[in-house]
This record gives sequence, structure tokens and C-alpha cells, in this order.
Amino acid sequence: MTTYNFSSGPAVLPREVLLQVQQELTDWHGSGMSVMEMSHRGPEFTQIITEAEADLRAVLGIPANYKVLFLQGGAHFQFAMLPLNLTRPGDTVDYVNTGSWSKAAIKEAQRYANVNVVASSEDRNFSYLPDEAGWARSSNAAYLYYVSNETIGGVEFPFIPQASFAGKDIPLICDMSSNILSQPLDVSRYGVIFAGAQKNIGPSGMTLAIVREDLIGHARPDVPTMLDFKTHADAGSLYNTPPTFAIYVAGLVFKWLQKNGGLEAMARHNAAKAALVYDAIDHSAGFYRAPVSGACRSRMNVPFWLKDAALDAEFLKGADAAGLVQLKGHRSVGGMRASIYNAMPLEGVQALVAYMNDFARRHG
Repeated sequence: MTTYNFSSGPAVLPREVLLQVQQELTDWHGSGMSVMEMSHRGPEFTQIITEAEADLRAVLGIPANYKVLFLQGGAHFQFAMLPLNLTRPGDTVDYVNTGSWSKAAIKEAQRYANVNVVASSEDRNFSYLPDEAGWARSSNAAYLYYVSNETIGGVEFPFIPQASFAGKDIPLICDMSSNILSQPLDVSRYGVIFAGAQKNIGPSGMTLAIVREDLIGHARPDVPTMLDFKTHADAGSLYNTPPTFAIYVAGLVFKWLQKNGGLEAMARHNAAKAALVYDAIDHSAGFYRAPVSGACRSRMNVPFWLKDAALDAEFLKGADAAGLVQLKGHRSVGGMRASIYNAMPLEGVQALVAYMNDFARRHG
């Protein structure tokens, strides 16, 4: 029986990539070493990280005036690194509050800057996106921050917010942890993009940051060395030992993306998968319910509830028996959640939908 992993992260990786990792695990390209054993300053790993960056630049179309940083600390580290690198004490920053990860970023930024929440959807349990026309933006904001896809609540931005405001260009900052590489992206519209690796990039332990060069070199004087973007940009992500194995696997994922049609193909693939799940929910005669408004439903994370929560345990037990694992919703919201990132095959989603339809017939 095939197992399909719907975990929100660490998440499913392309099987093709895992098989290559398996093949190369004890001897990378005839070096006699595993990637886990290599010096991060040796020629072998230099080749790995150089190729990974080049392939990522090709996949995303990253302009030359952006630095690619392979960092540690998870997306949580970026919650502090951003204000520490882009503001001075007393500066104002604008944040859009659309879910749990927005709230966490806001809480951390408040330690270092005056946070203006330009809009919030918390009044309806983060089930929609506030209309951009009504955002209460600051004329003096150091940057505008948003989360493109809320992994827990399943809300995804179908548009890129305007960076300019009041006649000024405001750096646009985005946490893309759970939908980066899922569709084409105009990187040039952003000041900083960051993403935890463990959803669409590779294994946990690495964070990707794409930073426009003019935003580097302005950290506060008392910022720790490891929290300064310039430290890592100047050292080519090799100031200290980076997450070498995670970078290696991420590099293989970037090659897999190129081999499989790039981000245009991923966008079609992801739209088809998401449509199958939402169609099953919407045509279940109320047996399943998606809490998120249609216009901003995530293509990556699909939360849904059963009409009777007393059936949750039985649903999950049956799903596990059918090889459909990690479907339990986040503890803060309950219900179910199917995370269907790039590496989730269409067959996995078809199997999930078949199980959902059968379960509803038996218990409806």
C-alpha cells in the first residue's frame, strides 16, 4: 500500500529526490564521503552550494541585485532579523495580520519597532483577507510585511500587495514559508522574501532568504553578528557551518523543479490538486466544511471540518489505515488539514478525495 503524507511540515519530498539522496548517501559523486561528512569549505560542498544557488536563481528568476542566503534558525529567526536589519529604534513598520504566523511575527517585531497593524482578519477567525483598499498604512513605514500563505488557517494571498505608498517605495517583506516555489513569482517586487525549507524546498534545518542588496548593511550597531544579513551575504552563506545536508537536498529539489517544467508546471499541478479537494468539500452536502472564503483559499494547506466532530477520530483512523497520514488539523483550530505541496502527487490527492467521498457516504 502506498502511503501519502499530508503533513504541513516537515513535509513530503519528491520521491525521485529521496532516491537520489539514498544512492549518494555514503559516497557523493565518487568523493568517498557523504555530504554529511564534508567540510563546508571544501571543493565538493562548494560545488553543491554554488549549483543550488544558481538553480534557485534560474527557477525563480531572481534578479542579479538580490542576494540568496542559506540560513539557520527557521522562519522564527527572521521575525527578529528583519526589524534588526531594516529599522532603527522608534521606526514604524506595517504588518498585515492574517493568521497565526502573522501574529507571531507581529509579536516579535514589537520588541524592536512600532508595529502598525494595517489590517486584520482576526475578527472572523482569519477566514478571509482584508480588502487592500482599506488598509490603514503608515506614510513613514520602514517596510510592509505579510504572510503569503498561512499554513494553519489555510488563507493564501492571490495578489501581491502594493509596495509604494504615499509617493514612496516601501520595501515589501514576505514570509513565503509554505507556498514558495508553488507558482511563478516576480521577485523584483520584494525587498525580502524568506521561507522555512521544510515545506516546498527541502528538509528542516534551513531557511532561505532572498534579500535586495540595497537593504543589506544597515543593521543596528548592537545586532549580534549572526543576525546581520551582511554577515551572511559577504560570506556567501558560509560565515559559519551552514546546514549542509539541507542545502544539498534543496539543491536536488531545485533541479527536480527544472526537470519537471519549472514553476509554470507546478502552478498547474497545484491548482488541479487543490480544485479536487475543495470540490469534494463543496459538494459534500455539508458533511465537510472549509472555513476559508473562496477567493483566498490556500492551494497548499486545505483545512476542513466534519459536520460532526465526534467523527474526527474515526475519520483519522480510517485515513491512516488507507495510507493517508498526517491529516489531523493544527491543535489551535482542530478538524483536518491536507497539506498538498509541490511534491504531493496527484494520485495522493485522488486517493484522499476517494476516501473522503466514501466516508461521507457511510456516515452522512
